[in-house]
Amino acid sequence: MTRFIFTFFASLSISALWSQGFEMGPIYRNFELGTSKGQLKSTLNTIDSTFYYTSDTLNLPFFDEFSTDKFQQYNAQFNDPGVTSTLYFQLLDPNTLVPFTAAQSFTDQATFRRTFDQTTSTFTDSIFATTAVKVADFSAFPLSYQTLSLYPPYYIYDTIGVVDTPDTVWVQNPSFVQDSARIFFATLNDPNALWLDAHAYRNNRFAVNPRSLGVVTFDGLDASGFPYAIGTTFTNTADYLHSKPLDLSAYTAADSLYFSFLVQPEGLGDVPEATDSLRLEFYAKDLGQWFHVWATAGDTTAPFKVVHIPVKDAKYFKRGFQFRFSNYGALSGALDHFHIDYVHLRTQSNLADTLFKDFAWVYPMNTLLQDYTAVPWDHYKNTPKPFRNDFPVVLHNGSSTPENNQFPAQFTIDQAGNQLGQFSLAGSQLSNGDLNYEPSTTYASTHNISASGSFPTSAGGNEQAFRVSGTLNVQFPNLALNDTTSFYQPFFNFYSYDDGSAEAAFGPTGAQSRLAVQFDAYEADSLIGVSFHFVPSVIDVSSKLFLISVWSNENGHPGTLLYEDDVFFPRTPLYGDERGIFVPYYFSDTQKVSVASSFFIGWRQLDAERLNLGLDRNIDQSDKIQYSVDGGFNWYTSPYQGAAMLHPIFSTALDASLGFSNETIAPATWTVFPNPGQNEVHVDLPVAYQGKQIILLDAMGKIQASQTDRTFDISMLPNGVYFLRCPESTLGTLKLIINK
Repeated sequence: MTRFIFTFFASLSISALWSQGFEMGPIYRNFELGTSKGQLKSTLNTIDSTFYYTSDTLNLPFFDEFSTDKFQQYNAQFNDPGVTSTLYFQLLDPNTLVPFTAAQSFTDQATFRRTFDQTTSTFTDSIFATTAVKVADFSAFPLSYQTLSLYPPYYIYDTIGVVDTPDTVWVQNPSFVQDSARIFFATLNDPNALWLDAHAYRNNRFAVNPRSLGVVTFDGLDASGFPYAIGTTFTNTADYLHSKPLDLSAYTAADSLYFSFLVQPEGLGDVPEATDSLRLEFYAKDLGQWFHVWATAGDTTAPFKVVHIPVKDAKYFKRGFQFRFSNYGALSGALDHFHIDYVHLRTQSNLADTLFKDFAWVYPMNTLLQDYTAVPWDHYKNTPKPFRNDFPVVLHNGSSTPENNQFPAQFTIDQAGNQLGQFSLAGSQLSNGDLNYEPSTTYASTHNISASGSFPTSAGGNEQAFRVSGTLNVQFPNLALNDTTSFYQPFFNFYSYDDGSAEAAFGPTGAQSRLAVQFDAYEADSLIGVSFHFVPSVIDVSSKLFLISVWSNENGHPGTLLYEDDVFFPRTPLYGDERGIFVPYYFSDTQKVSVASSFFIGWRQLDAERLNLGLDRNIDQSDKIQYSVDGGFNWYTSPYQGAAMLHPIFSTALDASLGFSNETIAPATWTVFPNPGQNEVHVDLPVAYQGKQIILLDAMGKIQASQTDRTFDISMLPNGVYFLRCPESTLGTLKLIINK
């Protein structure tokens, strides 16, 4: 039997019908949105112990270009100053509004008293009189009541001629039982928070050539990153973005109020169809009604368009005016994208006043390393590399006139608050020699900063992270918030091309097709596995099979197969729970695979469906991605711009994450106790990392838990070796032993 199975797979590898294909598709989850930021009203099944917020009212001007988070946070505590509460009862007397006692309950089915006459063997039923009850709906607040006619929750059986007390039979689980809910009330008071909800997604990822850092994206995902209607073809209103109330009572049409914003369809997301739309509505407070004022239909990517709307109708000049954006599109995933930017409501404007005088970064920086966003710290210490020779700078001049720029842009490198380095780019260099930036123009240029130094290698430890900040300096007034951008340059035990965020899913199609990603390491070494960032897409492929594969580099293509999983122990795509979570897959039997400084790593898939590896479309490393649909005889370069989201894991001082060495890999800056543990364990984190996500992995690299709570329930996990990581930190890996 064993021989037959091997023969079958060998035959399949050679003679299967190869269906050529390589695809890119939409993602159906947004892993960056792990939890909702809160909402104005509770949508839980019960309102008990929830908060109801009353919004503060803002004054003009209203302006947000989304480089910083101005979404309202709903984090009031029960004992905060100004927080009040009210206890509500579910069952009230409709005449006196006095609550019924806790012992009282009712049913909506008719109940009665049955009287049985033994002499005639007959009975009569007398239906009980109903009681009027005012019943509250405890699923939402404000409460809604309805008055119902309800029956007592019991039957009485009585026999004539028998000296006996009547029997009472109670209704099991009566429909209406007295209950109570305490609601807490808080008034918002944060003029820096402009938006009431966070259903739409503030990001630096999905727009093409925005005017500055940050846009808000509308799609079919809710505030927690899940589809509004998963697995359906429904289209309807999806995301809303409500402004806080504004006080316009002091204004009239003579004050020339104008509402402006920028809009772009698709971007790096999914193209919205012509039947999809983005809409804008104004709220008339005294009428209690929303009015449609603008909409645009779906289309392919185009430069951001200015929308400029006068506010003239007297019904809007009230205290409590609001506006809101919403999109109409598919509800089943990150689909039908629209992006907005530079939302501005102000007085003393005019028809020609459509420009935003601002000089800003367009995209965030992501790495100072040549080609990579992360490399193993051991490799970098052994072979330090200069900064990249193609450092990208993309800026936009939002002024209405040419602006001269001769002030240098400053870049600093620090770690734990200690500045370690600094370099600058002269202003004239930022636009390839142009001293004058033309109005409303985006400038993209690359710069050789290799002479500016490298990261210091004197620091010990197994991991490092350096904070890099870049600040623009211009001589004309502009918004300073988006003149600075920063990122963390990590050094762990892997190489990566991506920035941790997937804008699409991609991969080859066809049984036995292969995906291979080229890496040119700083030195020859041994691999112990690979981390993948698979993302859900149109078809669920979480049960599809693949074999991890490693190839040598032969003339720029995958060559000799250095490692492949045993065909009897294939892998399946596993999904992380949030942005930046890569699930590690270690080689079978904890073996190490020696590779030269240049190699390919990827998979051979056993099924025809695309496996949906994440594609980071903000960094183009498509020349490193190859695929084959004919058994590896011919290899083709990916046609899609982006970086493959897989990380080869090297054998370094971090090998203890699988017991490859006895070396301690976790610095003493965090601990887990008790260790060994039985039912629950507690993680002690430094203050700087409180509230960060912690993941618990088993010995095969499968995520068992991902949470910000520092107490882990391990009662349901089997005995064995586990590992804790804090991805948003420079902390090492903690080993946890479960022994019950």
